[in-house]
Parts: sequence; C-alpha cells; structure tokens
Amino acid sequence: MAHAPQIRIPATYMRGGTSKGVFFVLQDLPEVAQVPGPARDRLLLRVIGSPDPYGKQTDGMGAATSSTSKSVILSRSTRPDHDVDYLFGQVSIDKPFVDWSGNCGNLSAAVGPFAIRNGLVDPAHVPRDGIAVVRIWQANIGKTIISHVPMTAGEVQETGDFELDGVTFPAAEVQLEFMDPADDADGGSMFPTGNLVDRLDVPGIGSFDATMINSGIPTIFLKAEALGFTGTELQDDINGDPALLAKLESIRAHGALRMGLIKSIEEAAGRQHTPKIAWVASPKDYTASSGKKIGTADVDLLVRAMSMGKLHHAMMGTASVAIATAGCVPGTLVNLAAGGGEREAVRFGHPSGTLRVGSKAQLVDGQWTVTKAIMSRSARVLMEGRVHVPFAG
Repeated sequence: MAHAPQIRIPATYMRGGTSKGVFFVLQDLPEVAQVPGPARDRLLLRVIGSPDPYGKQTDGMGAATSSTSKSVILSRSTRPDHDVDYLFGQVSIDKPFVDWSGNCGNLSAAVGPFAIRNGLVDPAHVPRDGIAVVRIWQANIGKTIISHVPMTAGEVQETGDFELDGVTFPAAEVQLEFMDPADDADGGSMFPTGNLVDRLDVPGIGSFDATMINSGIPTIFLKAEALGFTGTELQDDINGDPALLAKLESIRAHGALRMGLIKSIEEAAGRQHTPKIAWVASPKDYTASSGKKIGTADVDLLVRAMSMGKLHHAMMGTASVAIATAGCVPGTLVNLAAGGGEREAVRFGHPSGTLRVGSKAQLVDGQWTVTKAIMSRSARVLMEGRVHVPFAG
C-alpha cells in the first residue's frame, strides 16, 4: 500500500515567558492552511501531536501541558501603524480542536523577536543596538501589543540576566505593553455584568462572590477560601483530583455563561481556552515549586489560575493582564486581596514564584477603563528548521 510522504514546513520552536510553541510564517504554510478553517486546524493538531488519548503528545511537538501545546502564525501586518499580525492557536491535548478564542500573553514575548529575525519588520525600524519597538496586532482579540525587543550588533539579544519565576535560566528582558486590553464587545466595559463583584450561583456546587473581567483574557476571579483553598496551592494539590477539577470546570462554565461568552453550559466544553478561572488570597508564606521561599512581605496577594482544565505551573501572561487590571480597580476581589485602595501595580505570588504587573485604570463616565497593562517576559529560540508532518490537506 502506498503512503503519501510527510511535508516539510519552515518552523521555529520558541519559548516565550513560561510557555513554548511552534511558530510559523503564514506564507510558509500549505496554501489550504493559509486561511482559517478545518484544514489549518488539522495541520496544527498533527504538528503538535493531538488528539492524544495517552495525554503525552509523543508523536508531535507538544509537551503534554497547556503551556506547551501552542501554535503561532505570523505575517507582515496589513493594518496601519503595525508591524506584524499575530494569530495564536491553543491546541487541545486530548481532543481534536484548536481554540482560537484568546491570546497567549507569554508567547506574545516571542512574537517581536521572531518577527525581526524573519524579516517581518521593516529593517529601517530596527536599531543595530538598543531597543526595537515592534507594534503587534493580536488578531484573535483585535488588540495592539507593543513589544520592546533588545538588539545587540544587529541581532536580537536573547541572553541576559533577567530572571522570570517559572523559567530556569535568565535571559534578556522583553517588556510588553498590552494596549487598551479591555474587551470592546460590550461597548468598552471591562466588567461584562456591569459589576465589580457578582454573586455566581453554580447549581449543585454553591454560590460564590466573583469578579468577572474582560481584560487581556476573560477571567473569573474567586476567593480562595470560598473554594476551600489557601491560595498557596501547587499543581500536585489540584491536578490529581478529578472531582475537584470537575467542580472548577463547572464553576468556569457557569461564569462563562454569566459573562455572555457562551449561550449554553454545554458550549463551555468546546471553549477551553477562555474564560480562565482563578482564585485570590491575601499574602501567606509558602514554598514555590522550585523550592524558593515566598514570604508575606514579598507579595501583595496570591493568585492561582486554571488553564485548559489544569492548575497552571506559573501564570498565563493574559491572565497576568487581567490580574494587573483588576488589581488596580478598587473594590474587585483581586484589589481587596491586595489590601484595597488605588494602585498602579501589584506583585502577586503564583506556584512558581512572584511577578510584578502594572496597569493604568481610571473611572470615566461611570465606566472603568484601562489604557494599558505592562509586564516583562523573556523569549528565546530553542530550535529552527523544518517541521515534518503527515498532511494531505
């Protein structure tokens, strides 16, 4: 029996923040996959190695976690005042679908460096030494991200002494500005229900105070104590308990319905990437997954967040934007956990350590708005060449 050969596609495997993914230039993809649709999804699923009932992604580029089951497609921007268009696909590990509903804030740090290295940015806009400012159009959510990429001797600088908890080795700092990160779908309100805190009823489970926000990525924040948590949880405390995971997923689904992201609870199963669900608590001493001791004086609050049905090993970049925004709006559960009041930054503790994020929020005509959220990440090329994939179109 004759079998079609594998195709070979130029690709780069990159770390961005605490995530990894396979990066493509749009025009390098097979023609049928250069447009959205089932063919593109089939290609990316096969590249990453999904769906895998074993949950390992052994026959693909994924590494069997939500942080490493990711794909990115980039092209020169068609929008005025932007350099590159950035499309992110969160690839399900055990199911045959790619979720295009949101962004990956961590991989956003790798977009600018990749774009410069691959000639997607006008060389006239890239200094030989110093900081290259790359304006990114995030196509999933229709927002602008400004990336500040360090350059040395005409090359993207990847090594350095910037340390990011959740990443073992230091690297060069890439500062990101998420411009106007609030969702515009409801007329510009960051809070889709109109409230800073709602009462979320989940049949068969309970009723919870919740801050539901569309900033960076739709996120549902709960109090840790209401869930029976302390806010110091690590992955092993959560991810090995199927009943607990099912409870958190049910809360997430009802929150998605309340936020207007889905029309029925059943739709949540096909929208794993958004919204996120997270819980917050006031500072406590704990030991991070690396063994690092985190003291109450080191952070303003504790945050734990779920990603694709599992507790994230650190913190998603887009959820960090949500934390930054909610933390700077007086009266949200995030702000109250951090001590309340007006602020322009918070430092939060996550399973791998700590992270400082900033935001500029203001009340305008009775509506909270945010002009930008700021954070620092790092990025590095792990491998580049061609990915081999069985694909017939």
